[in-house]
Amino acid sequence: QVQLVESGGGLVQAGGSLRLSCAASGSIFSIKSMNWYRQAPGKQRELVAASGSRTSYADSVKGRFTSSRDDAQNTVYLQMNTLKPEDTAVYYCNAVVTVVRNTMRYDYSYWGQGTQVTVSS
Repeated sequence: QVQLVESGGGLVQAGGSLRLSCAASGSIFSIKSMNWYRQAPGKQRELVAASGSRTSYADSVKGRFTSSRDDAQNTVYLQMNTLKPEDTAVYYCNAVVTVVRNTMRYDYSYWGQGTQVTVSS
C-alpha cells in the first residue's frame, strides 16, 4: 500500500505565498509522476501542475506556482506565489506509482487527503 500525506495549507492574504508538501511512502518501486490538483466549492477538480519527466502547469497558475520534486524523499512541493482569491480550493496531491507484486510491475494512481488553501481579498 502507498500513502500520500500533504501539509502546508492555510489562510493567506491575496498576494501572499504558501508552500504545499506531499510525501509518498509505502511499497514504492518507482514514481512516474507527482501531480497537484485543486477543487473549489461547486467546481470540478482541475489539474494544477503535473510533474513527470517534465513539469506542466494550468494556464491560470503559470508564472505564479512552481512544482518541484525531491525523488530521494519521494516528495513533491508546490510553491504558490502571488496568490489570488480564486486560488481558494482544496489542493490534492496525486501520484502515479509503480509497485511490484510477484515479480510483476503495476502502475496505480494514489491521492492525498487534501489540504485547504484559502486566499482572502
